[in-house]
Amino acid sequence: MEKGTIFRLAKPKRKGILPILFSRFLLIVLLLLVQVALIVGIYGWLYEYVSIFSAFLGVFTLMMILYLFNCEMDATAKLTWLFMIALFPLPTACFLSFTQTNAGHVKIKKRVEELIDSAKDSIAQSEDVICQVKEDGSGVAALTTYLNRSGCFPLFDHTEATYFPLGEDKFAAMLEELRKAETYIFMEYFIIEEGYMWGKILEVLAEKAKAGVDVRVMYDGMCEVALLPADYPKRLAKLGIKAKAFSPILPIVSSHYNYRDHRKILVIDGKVAFNGGVNLADEYINHVEKFGHWKDTAVMLKGEAAKSFTLMFLQMWNIDEKAPDFAPYPEDKSFCPEQAGGYVMPFGDCPLDEDKVGEAVYMDILNRANDYVHIMTPYLILDGELASALKYAAQRGVDVKLILPGIPDKKAAYALAKSHYQELVNAGVKIYEYTPGFVHAKVFVSDDSKAVVGTINLDYRSLYHHFECGTFLYQTACIAEIEKDFQDTLAKCRQVTQESIKKEKMSYKLMGGFLKFFAPLM
Repeated sequence: MEKGTIFRLAKPKRKGILPILFSRFLLIVLLLLVQVALIVGIYGWLYEYVSIFSAFLGVFTLMMILYLFNCEMDATAKLTWLFMIALFPLPTACFLSFTQTNAGHVKIKKRVEELIDSAKDSIAQSEDVICQVKEDGSGVAALTTYLNRSGCFPLFDHTEATYFPLGEDKFAAMLEELRKAETYIFMEYFIIEEGYMWGKILEVLAEKAKAGVDVRVMYDGMCEVALLPADYPKRLAKLGIKAKAFSPILPIVSSHYNYRDHRKILVIDGKVAFNGGVNLADEYINHVEKFGHWKDTAVMLKGEAAKSFTLMFLQMWNIDEKAPDFAPYPEDKSFCPEQAGGYVMPFGDCPLDEDKVGEAVYMDILNRANDYVHIMTPYLILDGELASALKYAAQRGVDVKLILPGIPDKKAAYALAKSHYQELVNAGVKIYEYTPGFVHAKVFVSDDSKAVVGTINLDYRSLYHHFECGTFLYQTACIAEIEKDFQDTLAKCRQVTQESIKKEKMSYKLMGGFLKFFAPLM
């Protein structure tokens, strides 16, 4: 292949009506609509028996209300379900039962639990490291204990962390590190789209696979609907690359589709790992412009902590494998950088257990902060607990600042974010919008000592429904760079004030107020 060419395995998707009419996406939509029509038809048939049905409906609605009051569910979500029960009792009850009884994901839930249990002791926690952080009163030791209830997430020293304030920076470092791979390359990304970025990466992957490196690529099944052909793994296999889509979309109604793989992980030889918000598509490196300037971030780890991302990748990879194999990867001897101060703790969040790990980590930072908590997030769709934590931190004198997009990628999500502005600003939370474009970064930084860079948005999908991951940093040198990047980004933002809230477009106010009823379902 000539230098400068872009490696493509699929033709770019054509715009227009014909590609849609003859696409797999349309087939899925039509078959889903048929199933919904059957449900609606059954409901309409029952309405012929009006008098009996009305009495039954009243008793049934009361029972559903009592059930919701007594079930374990976020209070904000309960309000949404109560509103829907009042309007459409039977369809809502069916939908609630569908989501609450694990319909569609019993098998994957059991499988994930098996994989997590089998790998619980794959990476040992250094007792010396825990003793060091126990003595400083930071609460990091307690957070480590909490995280390890739901997986194997040790706290490491001897790991060098590098922060990238833009997707372009991460991309350059990725290519450099990929070229050094000797044993394996594991990639797990929510979005992969053919173009300049993926073409350059794929060129290196093909060369490494030809040289005998174990190259594996995993992407979310939604890519098959919108971005990649269904046979893309077979096309990659011709290059020697093992590939698969997580939870491919099929024309069957299933609550399993609610749980997407939103992680972004790259691990090389168990020594180097990348994590952050950057997917593998051209807008993430500003090679193309979609919503103004795309602000994203990432972190690179060199050292022992990279093993945690290896383990997380293998857990997802082995979900549909009959004979899961974790060895010898987590036991790889990772090199230890000469200068690597501070502590690093990669962690994952699984939507199929009872622990809201991502939200708990964010709330731990908010509740323990003394001076400031600075946040970058693309979405702001909060439950009651997280909203209270943000407000409480500000009310006790912590400088809480949030940077959100100035140009939205989704109008509905943008309107929902604005519906939270008034209550947060009233409590003293300072909110800013990035005027050059879209913020896709997911960053928390606090008190010059703690930070999280990862994939977890401040919305219901990330906090409740997606497989996610993040990198918790404590006393690492790059925390100062993360805070500097926040301040540099802040200088390009407009502040949200009481006056700007009053002058907000009526369309956003009406849309946000209406959609807030359904926010937990979005």
